[in-house]
Parts: sequence; C-alpha cells; structure tokens
Amino acid sequence: MRGPIMRFFLNEDINFLVTNRLPRRFATQLVGRIARIEHPLIAKPSLALWKFFAGVDLSDARTTRFKSLRDGFVRPLRDGARAFDTDPDSIASPCDALVGAYGRIEDDRLYQVKGFPYRLGDLIPDPNLVERFRDGSFVTLRLTAGMYHRFHAPTDIAVEGVTYLSGDCWNVNPIALKRIERLFCRNERAVIEARTLVSGRPLLIVPVAAILVASIRLHCLDTERTLREHGPGRRACAARIGKGEEMGWFEHGSTILLFLPRGMTLSGHLVEGQAIRAGEVIGRTG
Repeated sequence: MRGPIMRFFLNEDINFLVTNRLPRRFATQLVGRIARIEHPLIAKPSLALWKFFAGVDLSDARTTRFKSLRDGFVRPLRDGARAFDTDPDSIASPCDALVGAYGRIEDDRLYQVKGFPYRLGDLIPDPNLVERFRDGSFVTLRLTAGMYHRFHAPTDIAVEGVTYLSGDCWNVNPIALKRIERLFCRNERAVIEARTLVSGRPLLIVPVAAILVASIRLHCLDTERTLREHGPGRRACAARIGKGEEMGWFEHGSTILLFLPRGMTLSGHLVEGQAIRAGEVIGRTG
C-alpha cells in the first residue's frame, strides 16, 4: 500500500504542487500548531501519518513513545548512538543527512543543484564573511522529515555570532531545488559564525528552514524561543562547543550548508545522494 502512494507523491509535478503551490507560510504555521497538540485524538493520527509517509527509523531513539508530533520530530537519541571522529583535524558531519551539492566555491559562486548557481553574498548578508569563504568549499546536507533533527558541532568550535534572516519556507527537496532559483537564499535561515579551537580558522554553518513547522532553535542563544521569535539581525556570541556537542535542532526536515575556507578540504568519499550520519568525517582542517 505504501509503495503506490509514495510513487504518486514522488511524481515531480505532483510533489511540487502539493508541497509548494499551497500557501506555504499558512501551512507551516498550521502544522506547527498541530505538531504541539498532545491530545491523543490529534497526536496519534499525526504521528501515524508522519511514520507512514516519512519512513521513520526509531531504532536508535531514546524513546519511541511521543506525546505529540513535535516530540517525534525533535527526538533525542540513545547515548552513544552517534560516534564523532576523535581526530582533532577532522570535520565531522553535524547531522544525519543526504549529501546534496558540494565542492569548491568558484570565487563566490556555488550550486544548489547542477546548473542552478547562486552567490554566497545572496545567502550571507555580511560581505566580510563572503570574503573569508571566497574560493573555499561547501557541502549541502539535507535532513528529510523522518531523520534525526538535532545537529552538532562538526569540530571543537567557538561560536562568535548568529545572524537570523527571515524568509520564505519553500520545500528544500531536489524537486524544488531544480525549479526554484536561489532557493536557499529565499528561505528562512541562520548564519552561524564559528572558529575552530585548534587552528582558529573560520567555519560557517547555515541551517536553512523549510516548509512545515520551520523552526530553528540554538543552544548558544536559548532554546525556549525559536530564532524567528528572537527576530532578524545579528547577535554576538561567545560559546565554546566541543566536537559532537549538540548545537540545536530543527522542528522539521531541512538543510544545513557547511562552508570551509581555503586551506580546509572536503573528503574525497562524498557522493551526491549519499546518506551519512552525524559524526562521520566529511572534511579536514588542513
């Protein structure tokens, strides 16, 4: 039963229509409210639909009993479920994800998918940051709706600032990325400025929100409020986060863009579409 239904919704035209041609902000706010409802008459069918359509694997979850759909989205894992590489010179994936576009930043140009370029300056508002990562490298990490939604420090870092940019909430799946130009630059996002503690080199982590729920919470600010509730603009930080320590979470599937400056390198084993887990090595500091 699940197979034919999923094939129907994965048809590109139908998927794009269902996920992007409806009122995105209204749908996102509505699902956000539904996701928080703990009454069994709402929570149980919501969780059942999520598990059915998202293909959720709860084998490493700390618990499989959730009070609401939101509880399922932001579930923590059992202790030790993700092992982060201990080499201080390695860069680990901050999250469970599917690898999207990756490679060298050509001057300040990079790609959301093949043939769809965008400018780093359109994603990041600070021209000084653009200069730091010009001719560097990037990797796109897409979290699907059924994945573990928390993200972690890819190496030992000091977070120096967070800039929140309000925006749209387009779906960030490959179907939308092939149809909407500069999609990441349109969506709600956070620009997390960091430096590695070992070498002092800059590192940029950009969580991008997507349709439905679309909330981002960060420990270096506070997790009681979403970034949207904090409001737009830059906030200075002085937070030290050890490799593998939790940085925050999404309340639905989305994307993290990781930027490395010149001199840092991405791992040669990355393949577009590859599933990776938080803690796996995806680059090196030198």
